[in-house]
Amino acid sequence: MTRINLRRMARNQSGVIVAIKVAGELGQRIREMGLVPGTRITVQGRAPLNDPVALRVMGGVLTLRNNEADYIDVELESADGAARERM
Repeated sequence: MTRINLRRMARNQSGVIVAIKVAGELGQRIREMGLVPGTRITVQGRAPLNDPVALRVMGGVLTLRNNEADYIDVELESADGAARERM
């Protein structure tokens, strides 16, 4: 299982959110955007200085600052496009 921080994901890389590691208002805001464990995301692109990051989520696009992305862990998809089974 390859689990990384959302900030470290490359353009066109996909995965499934496995953890949101922040509480309070920021945690609530992230969850209200639909970024909850089990959600599939794809990094669509980044701004010229790599902040913010554009994500394809549930057919739409949203952006996150890197300091927000730091709180999200993602299980990367394997080469065949399927997320690896969690142990």
